[in-house]
Amino acid sequence: MAAALDATVEPLIAEGDLGAWAGRTLAEVHEADPDGVSAWLMDPRACPHGGETLAALLQRVGAWLDAQAARDGRGIAVTHAGVVKAAIVHALGAPAAAFWRVDVAPLGLTELHAHDGRWTVARVNAGVVV
Repeated sequence: MAAALDATVEPLIAEGDLGAWAGRTLAEVHEADPDGVSAWLMDPRACPHGGETLAALLQRVGAWLDAQAARDGRGIAVTHAGVVKAAIVHALGAPAAAFWRVDVAPLGLTELHAHDGRWTVARVNAGVVV
């Protein structure tokens, strides 16, 4: 028997808004604005690109994740690496700086479990072929 899917677009798990830096590599941005990149990497409230701060991304994804913990059953989210990293940081209760220490591979599976309102990280980057 096939499972029915209720797919919706959820704005709370959209990738972080990189403002003027969107579509550019970190190397390109660093060459043009090394002080801005440094501030962005060191201060979760810095927003030199005019988009969303890391702190705002972490709060947004954390709020969505906490709402999911209250639901019954399982869910699947297809999203971007920054959102997955933010979810892992939230699940671990780690500081914002941990965001930069999590590598998320394209097309990798990350599995989180909610238990009594708390999250655990079951696996990260599963299914990735190197």
